[in-house]
Amino acid sequence: MSMLKTDNIFTYYGEVCVLKNINLQVEDGELVSLFGPNGHGKSTLLKTICGLIKPVKGEVIYNDERLDKMKMTEIVEKGVVYVPEDRDLFPQMTVEENLLMGSNPKRAREMEIRNMEYVFDLFPKLKVIRKQFASTLSGGEARMLTIGRGLMSNPDFLAIDEPSLGLAPNLRKDVFNSIDGIRNKGVSILLVEQSTPLAAEIADRIYLLEEGEITFSGKSDKALSDEQLKKLFFGV
Repeated sequence: MSMLKTDNIFTYYGEVCVLKNINLQVEDGELVSLFGPNGHGKSTLLKTICGLIKPVKGEVIYNDERLDKMKMTEIVEKGVVYVPEDRDLFPQMTVEENLLMGSNPKRAREMEIRNMEYVFDLFPKLKVIRKQFASTLSGGEARMLTIGRGLMSNPDFLAIDEPSLGLAPNLRKDVFNSIDGIRNKGVSILLVEQSTPLAAEIADRIYLLEEGEITFSGKSDKALSDEQLKKLFFGV
């Protein structure tokens, strides 16, 4: 039984159909990468899974429960956490205060100290700058903080949107290594990226989303070993 799956999801913005008949699954402990061009529905799919947008048709099922029937706060309490592309930090709060905002869910409050220690182990730089205001952070530091805040919610499932966006190549590698480490701790991950081989290399499986539809799904090693698929996914 899949930990999370979508069943024939259709999502609209107004009268525009953004997602069409989406069938996707993430097994317990898997890291699945979702690729596709900008504007083709990747972020919309994550938001649909995590309750920010409600599908017009279809189901989002997590451990045999219908997430599409729940409020976003209820979904977070189930352990499903969204890490946004735009970071959405509180600029006049410190790094530590931003992290503590992630421990609001009831399931996370008793784990606050342990989760904070885990975040600082994963991102040692955040411990060094814990008293620094979020408005002063570099792009890489802000991305680490956004992921760390998601981890403070004590997730079992993370939906991470474009973690490498705007980062230098060396920082991208660091971020993906951290995400791989999170998966190795037992957290299931659905990772959205536009086009980077790094996201495929750490993935168990990959999907390609084009014009709101899944056009490929399979093991990551298949895409990485097939020249035509590599060109399709990564432009190489």
